[in-house]
Amino acid sequence: MNINKLIKMKGKEKIVMITAYDTPSAKIAEKAGVDIILVGDSLGNNVLGYSNTIPVTMEEMLIHLRAVRRGAPNSFIVADMPFLSYGHSEEEAIKNAGLFLKNGANAVKLEGGKIFGPLIKKMISIGIPVMGHLGLTPQSINVFGGYKVQGKSRISKEYLIENAIELEKNGIFSLVLEMVTEEVAKEISEKLAIPTIGIGAGRYCDGQVLVFHDIVGLNPDFQPKFSKQYANTFKVMLEAIENYKNDVKNEKFPTEDNIFRGDQ
Repeated sequence: MNINKLIKMKGKEKIVMITAYDTPSAKIAEKAGVDIILVGDSLGNNVLGYSNTIPVTMEEMLIHLRAVRRGAPNSFIVADMPFLSYGHSEEEAIKNAGLFLKNGANAVKLEGGKIFGPLIKKMISIGIPVMGHLGLTPQSINVFGGYKVQGKSRISKEYLIENAIELEKNGIFSLVLEMVTEEVAKEISEKLAIPTIGIGAGRYCDGQVLVFHDIVGLNPDFQPKFSKQYANTFKVMLEAIENYKNDVKNEKFPTEDNIFRGDQ
């Protein structure tokens, strides 16, 4: 997969993106044949135990990016730029984005609208592909006042459409729309020549992205409306660990098959 192929998929074939954070999940994603793997800063919520994405650091992102690349050596990988890794200065932002490419990413994703236009243009000019992200931008939850659907009001709708168009002009190769009303996501998708990838943005985006942990049911306490659980691996793994515990307690493990002898 590459950027040209992704853009050509618009209107012809839906793009499948999955957010993964480690080698095992990346191996599964690549084996399943997804189009894009996103190493999201949502690893803060799903792996590191943070309440949101704000605390996630560049160092943490790089560790998980390298793990994903080892698990999916042939996949197209996008890395999220975490909070405060861009926006402070152009020089620092470009350095951080470059680190992602040096450590296995094919592109970076950053949240925000046309205010980042000059930075996006600069990144692209030196060979750093950029994916955009509008709608609910989790790094801005303190501004939004929580996780709220975007595009409901006329002002919100106009903001999203205007900024989507500007981001495309600035050179992004695709745009994530998160928790945007289906009507607005459809209008944006029709106006852009680049693909849109939705998460909680309805049926008319050019692709969809979900978190690995949500798809396979690793977090039974979090089942958002916009997601779909295709398995309950939390239950499967819980039963496996409980069976192991019981076998050890009842001296059923290890058995003859699990030991080594001096004459072997």
